[in-house]
Amino acid sequence: MNQKKFENIPLSVLDLAPINEGSETAESFANSVELAQHVEKWGFNRYWLAEHHNMPGIGSSATSLLIGHIAGHTNTIRVGSGGVMLPNHSPLVIAEQFGTLETIYPGRIDLGLGRAPGSDQATAYALRRNLQSNVDEFPQSVAELQNYFSDNPIGRVKAYPGIGLNIPLWLLGSSGYSAQLAAVKGLPFSFASHFAPDYTMQAMQLYHQNFKPSKDLQEPYAMVGVNVIAADTQERAEWLATSSQQQMFALMRGMPTTFMPPIDNLEEEWTDREIAIFREKLDSESMIVGTPDVVREKLRSFINKTRANEVIINSQIFHQKDRLRSYEIVAELME
Repeated sequence: MNQKKFENIPLSVLDLAPINEGSETAESFANSVELAQHVEKWGFNRYWLAEHHNMPGIGSSATSLLIGHIAGHTNTIRVGSGGVMLPNHSPLVIAEQFGTLETIYPGRIDLGLGRAPGSDQATAYALRRNLQSNVDEFPQSVAELQNYFSDNPIGRVKAYPGIGLNIPLWLLGSSGYSAQLAAVKGLPFSFASHFAPDYTMQAMQLYHQNFKPSKDLQEPYAMVGVNVIAADTQERAEWLATSSQQQMFALMRGMPTTFMPPIDNLEEEWTDREIAIFREKLDSESMIVGTPDVVREKLRSFINKTRANEVIINSQIFHQKDRLRSYEIVAELME
């Protein structure tokens, strides 16, 4: 595969394995495989899956298993987590899981780590059996994970497989905390601008200003997330965008649902405030919605502003044909 680039930087894919209203999870996984195979041919750099729990519209809860499924149905594209929520897991378990993935698919696995639960408190308790972990433990857990992957891990407990495997560790975040930690540890950083756009520039500045070279990385490397919904007409792109907006409104109400189809008449479905939020989103830098020309210009502006080394694109689109077309349009923009 020849990797294509846009504005001299690689583009990647973030997938939440959306479960559509009226469909089954198996169909979601089949759609993810089809998308991964297509974006691999179109020249995208990596394909990441995100850990979320207790959300009926997201199928990527068992993230490590789904990474293996996608890697097994592709050949060259990097596959990884965007991310694994480390507080939910023992570092040893994650080391063994990703050590296994890297052994089966050598040179293709990324391990992105987040410090949020990816769920509400009740679900976090069900995952962990207690809520004793806190933010201060995250750096220790990252260091423990790095130790398991080292050539000569310290301590009696070892990760088999895991020892000596060159698995890239990324820190993920939606605030300045992980940006600073990634900088101090000399690790690549991925910022979730697609749902925390107001903190993007602050986090990027903190990362670049505080970066310390390490054996893993000599210069800062930042990937930034952005929502892109591309279509052949502006009207269709905006119509398709109503699905992801419905998902956001459902989460705001505390009533998550399966991924809903687009809606035709906003006035009949949404309040005036929700319509205003949707229109504001369409104008924001974190959600690029439109034709190839619109996407090209807004994506170029986003890259120039953030100084991102790489962009990871989230395209929550109900109809699989439209989802494939959206990523195809982005691929056509690459050099």
